[in-house]
Amino acid sequence: MPKARKPLMRCLGEFVGHVLHGVRSDPGAGRRVETHRETVEDEGVRPDGRRVIVRRTIVEEVEVRPPERGS
Repeated sequence: MPKARKPLMRCLGEFVGHVLHGVRSDPGAGRRVETHRETVEDEGVRPDGRRVIVRRTIVEEVEVRPPERGS
């Protein structure tokens, strides 16, 4: 089944919407930087015989906030 095409005006409207969203957003408002990611997997067998995998992921982030005004 062929995919329905979007009209040109809708494509232009979506484009302008994305650009406006980027212009209105504040790029310095608390960005997060991932500093470390660790994943640990452990395999085991349940009492009913099914094999299970337990996965734990630890993510360390640093959140950079702009200085507060008036302090």
